[in-house]
Amino acid sequence: MDGEVRINPYLAGNFAPIRSEDDFDLKVTKGQIPKDLRGTLYRTGPNPQFEPRDPNYHWFTGDGMIHGFRVEGGKISYRNRYVRTPKWELEHEHGRSLFAGFNPMASDPIAFGKDGGVANTNIVWHAGKLLALEEGHMPFEIEPGTLKSLGYVEPYAGRVTAHPKMDPKTGEMVWFAYGVGDAPLSDMISYGVTDASGKVVRRSDFQAPYGAMMHDFMVTENYVLFPVMPLTGSLERAMKGLPAYAWEPEKPAYVGVMRRDADVSTIRWFHTGACYVFHPMNAYEQDGKLIADVFRYDSAPLFPLADGRRGDKSAARLARWTLDLSGDSDAIQEEMLDDLDGEFPRFDERLAGSGYRHGWFAGDTTRSGSVKLNSIAHIDLTTGKRSVYEFTGGDLVSEPVFTPTSDSAPEGQGWLTAVAWRAAENRSDFLVFDAQDVAAGPIAVAEVPRRVPFGFHGNWVAG
Repeated sequence: MDGEVRINPYLAGNFAPIRSEDDFDLKVTKGQIPKDLRGTLYRTGPNPQFEPRDPNYHWFTGDGMIHGFRVEGGKISYRNRYVRTPKWELEHEHGRSLFAGFNPMASDPIAFGKDGGVANTNIVWHAGKLLALEEGHMPFEIEPGTLKSLGYVEPYAGRVTAHPKMDPKTGEMVWFAYGVGDAPLSDMISYGVTDASGKVVRRSDFQAPYGAMMHDFMVTENYVLFPVMPLTGSLERAMKGLPAYAWEPEKPAYVGVMRRDADVSTIRWFHTGACYVFHPMNAYEQDGKLIADVFRYDSAPLFPLADGRRGDKSAARLARWTLDLSGDSDAIQEEMLDDLDGEFPRFDERLAGSGYRHGWFAGDTTRSGSVKLNSIAHIDLTTGKRSVYEFTGGDLVSEPVFTPTSDSAPEGQGWLTAVAWRAAENRSDFLVFDAQDVAAGPIAVAEVPRRVPFGFHGNWVAG
């Protein structure tokens, strides 16, 4: 329609940024915060400091903002702060947006050659440091409690992705990076290990079957799995004004498998039909096979086709991949475990890389094929039983984060913490669930006096 003004969906509703940095004591409006629940839920997400330059601004490219929910003695407080990356500092100095996210050709000349990291995707605790992470830069250290920006952690010597895995037995942080090297959007991948003291003890590079957005990966006790799926990256395409990242369903999906103590030259590539995975739940070894539970899409959501046309809507469902290390076939066997659309899977991470029983995720009972999630689900992988708590009135929820009641508690005995957006009031609540009785609804609700924008990941730091 002539004269129609297109509103970018990532700048509207609860995707829209909030630009104030606040400190609130929250009012508990339902139930009681468990006395034994002590620590902080740290969450992060994109929150552009200024109006984006690119009219096709993508949610993945906004400035990182940390949200901290501190819980102690049945009381809860909230604090949020921008991650003051070099990008944030440069734009703050000039009072406007300078970088253009996935469309670098639209960046201001002032930004050319400058660091464009946003630290907006995940926030993890390792070796006594709180680290804000994203796809293309080094970890950025945040001071616990104050949320003060402390700067990049230099020993990583290059980009690190946002989804490291913590080994509960060794204390190691195992990580990877994609698109590494001098050429943007390259097909090179790094595999890295940081020991329990915070020292980077390994970084090895290898070539993938093609360049792709490799959002997450899987780690078992002895193996690492690298998924390379046809959400491809192409500098040549970007230089022609076409999407830098695009869905190319004619390409197969691959999973590279390597022993954690082996050389990257030993990687064996398994394959399956075109599909996409943003997030696995967990992976483990069983009888000479690797088992990986993943949220699988038929096609990558949120991204266009290679010619710039809009891609199909697609929702993820929990699937199990089996990779037979002793067999002659490199084909991945696939079994669907559940039929509820969902994302942001979590589990009891004391069992990371090992066999496990309990998982949780944010679900979409409306089957809208979007990232707007209106429920929290628990699945018992032994019985196959799923229980769900569904929000009403258009309310939507973040990734649920599991916290055990104690270090020695049985698997799955603990709490889920999450943040809900209350659509009618346009504000948010902090929620606590009994992890074993999700369907009963939250056992405690604390009111945030304004909204917390939709974000990506969070983690609980105890004490």
